[in-house]
Amino acid sequence: MRDRDTPTPTSPAPAPAHTKTQIATRKMQQPMSLTLLCVLVCTALIHCTAAQIDQSPAKLEQNPCMNKFTCHECIQTQNCGWCMKPDYGDRPRCFLHTPKPEVCPESFIWNPDTSERILINKDLTLASGGAAWAAGGQFISGGSYESSAHQQSSASGSYGASGSSSSYGSSSSSGSSSGFSSSSGSQSASGSAAMAAAAGEIVQIKPQRVSLKLRINEVHNLNVSYSQAEDYPVDLYYLMDLSKSMEDDKEKLSALGDKLSETMKRITSNFRLGFGSFVDKVLMPYVSTIPKNLEEPCPKCDAPYGYRNIMGLSTDTYRFSNEVKQAAVSGNLDAPEGGFDAIMQAIACRQQVGWREQARRLLVFSTDAGFHYAGDGKLGGVITPNDGECHLNGQGMYTHSIIQDYPSISQINQKVKQNAINIIFAVTQNQYSVYQKLSGHIEGSSSAILSNDSSNVVDLVREEYSKISSTVEMKDNATGDVKITYYSSCLTNGPLTKTNKCSGLKVGDKVTFTANITVTKCPTNPRDWNQVIQIYPVGINESMIIDLEMLCTCPCEHPGSSGYEKHSSQCSKFGTLMCGICQCDELHFGGTCECSTSDVHLNNGNNNMCRQGNNTNAADCNGRGSCVCGRCECNKRPNPEEIISGKYCECENFSCERNKNLLCSGPDHGTCECNRCNCKPGWTGSSCDCSTSQDTCMPPNGGEICSGHGSCECGVCKCKSTDDGRYSGKYCDKCPTCSGRCHELKDCVQCQMYHTGELKNGDDCAKNCTTFTPVGVEKVKIDEDKDEQLCIFFDEDDCKFTFKYSEVGELVVHAQEEKECPPKVFMLGIVLGVIAAIVLVGLAILLLWKLLTTIHDRREFARFEKERMNAKWDTGENPIYKQATSTFKNPIYAGK
Repeated sequence: MRDRDTPTPTSPAPAPAHTKTQIATRKMQQPMSLTLLCVLVCTALIHCTAAQIDQSPAKLEQNPCMNKFTCHECIQTQNCGWCMKPDYGDRPRCFLHTPKPEVCPESFIWNPDTSERILINKDLTLASGGAAWAAGGQFISGGSYESSAHQQSSASGSYGASGSSSSYGSSSSSGSSSGFSSSSGSQSASGSAAMAAAAGEIVQIKPQRVSLKLRINEVHNLNVSYSQAEDYPVDLYYLMDLSKSMEDDKEKLSALGDKLSETMKRITSNFRLGFGSFVDKVLMPYVSTIPKNLEEPCPKCDAPYGYRNIMGLSTDTYRFSNEVKQAAVSGNLDAPEGGFDAIMQAIACRQQVGWREQARRLLVFSTDAGFHYAGDGKLGGVITPNDGECHLNGQGMYTHSIIQDYPSISQINQKVKQNAINIIFAVTQNQYSVYQKLSGHIEGSSSAILSNDSSNVVDLVREEYSKISSTVEMKDNATGDVKITYYSSCLTNGPLTKTNKCSGLKVGDKVTFTANITVTKCPTNPRDWNQVIQIYPVGINESMIIDLEMLCTCPCEHPGSSGYEKHSSQCSKFGTLMCGICQCDELHFGGTCECSTSDVHLNNGNNNMCRQGNNTNAADCNGRGSCVCGRCECNKRPNPEEIISGKYCECENFSCERNKNLLCSGPDHGTCECNRCNCKPGWTGSSCDCSTSQDTCMPPNGGEICSGHGSCECGVCKCKSTDDGRYSGKYCDKCPTCSGRCHELKDCVQCQMYHTGELKNGDDCAKNCTTFTPVGVEKVKIDEDKDEQLCIFFDEDDCKFTFKYSEVGELVVHAQEEKECPPKVFMLGIVLGVIAAIVLVGLAILLLWKLLTTIHDRREFARFEKERMNAKWDTGENPIYKQATSTFKNPIYAGK
């Protein structure tokens, strides 16, 4: 039940003796006090009335505790409590506001609170202690620890740690704990240091273990502190590709072994170095399986192998240089190497390699080629998946190279997280882009460019270690039912920002992260209601362990509780009384298990009880359920997450408004309860799509919301329109009639970017344009989040050039690299083209005329010839023709 803060009864103190003058003065002041009291009472009544008027719309809001018919459903709803009083009538047992004591006494209320209890809270190891560490990573000399007062109060349940106090409300006295206390007690800093020194450990994260009880959808803030200890041990294992192409790199590494050790010992006196090598699986098509090539794949080469642990982690740098020098190269056929096999074995074989528990573990992976990964083993007939276990023999050789497939990227990442190892991919220039993408998928890894002969390996390791050690990134292993968000101000004293990573840390710097922990929903399996969550800095083998108990159930729902009674008389002996309600057996149902499933003929009068308001025209259970024994049993939907509920089946959780196809804008914004969206804190609107925060509408330099020229709606400024125009910009800070600084910056952008404009001659550009240098971009795009202003101009060549500027912080100008110029016009070509076109057109017309004339003449001549041939008379036979001479014949002439 909820504990309440009960004021301690106090008895009035005895009145002191007063003189007659003082008594008279007090009597004169009484009428004035009564008058002032009346004024205050009237003022309070006016304010209360106004507050009731202002809050009247709030009463119309949906009560999230409605339609919760079991105790566990009730307490899984934010801010809801349960009344388990048996004779409670038909009133809703799940409430938002605590009922009056006469309605439900406090002893019958179950409303657990979130509670926190620190179990282990050792002080952080200070950098100024000068702690010395042995080779095994043990603390051997006195070290100083951070002074931190630990105060606790069993009454209020508040505690302070590391100079910052956090107060929590009293916990539940039944089911949850009443207050909490730190098991570490209030110990002094010197005592903590002595204990840590005796235990031989170093502490970089605080606290170390916390017990936490959380209700659903309630945010709990938990502070986690981190400080990098001085002279922290470092284990560096150099894993090298010893294929033939890396022969010169091996020689250079051998020569630089001592220098590498000296460089790292300047950072930490407790440094150990190890060496391993790899080639590839001794199978086709990775290496040549010809017997001769298996013995000597290349001139002066050793037989190929998968992975070999040549030297475990040791302080003997001379041995390291000697082992590297004596290591022989080998050869293979394909370009990718078997580096993933080597990484997996170097991490999994902790004992053989010699990784220490308390040390920063670095694995430098050096190669000039790509890598094989899971699935590539099928090319050689290897189909057994990699098991992630250690398989090294006494000589340090990987025995399962030809038995198991290569590991996958996710397996490598999982192994890296389990063992807190930082991988540094030292690769050549041509492989850098590949390994840079790979490092993005492996936690705590990084990539750097290795010179062709590995001559820069010492500087590379030093720089990468500096990057790793100067950055802390918090991660966790929370499941999908638990959401953890990190906030920190890092090394600044400013406000907390949403981040899980801080950079620029030095030895002894302390940063604090605030982890916002929320249980989004209760897991289906009750075994998952108790979880162990680790919050850890990446690459450090330390973590804060959270023993999380999700408050998903009520004690009165379990045997042995005072609110649990089997075969209760209040349930007609046919059910179990749990938390004030009856859980009937399989043959009975009803509020008090008064109905039997064998009774098929029910009283028709019970049907009216299944209609809201006894409306005879309405359908039973609103048509979405069956009336059984005077009580609605709502229909089940195919999707088990879609539930019809309510006394009359009037509610459901799947028809609320959607935003971007998400019900109530998603579970992070709200939940659908009884046909309406119940928005979570920070969100509002019919679909919970509007943010109630106005921080995004505040100009970065301060001032009014939306610069006083607009209103903040859903976290976005809606700018007002005036007679002069409409204000614009993310914060409505851009004046519609103001030109900004476009004209001011125009000449400098022209001369610096395009070498044109008024300042292009001589040194005018260098003298007048000193405040900024434009950055060239392919295309100018406006980002309103940076409050950028777009400027467009045309130059003397009628070319359009575009640039933008932003004055958030310092002036930054981005200009389009190429101007947009109109195409050049060749006038002489156009004139000659026109003349040539006219001439050609004229010639074409003449030729066409000549062609048509010729065709016409030929047609006429052909017709004439045809007519001439068809004539029926000839000129020699003209009937009217008479010759010019006449011939006479003498009749008596006989021809003599």
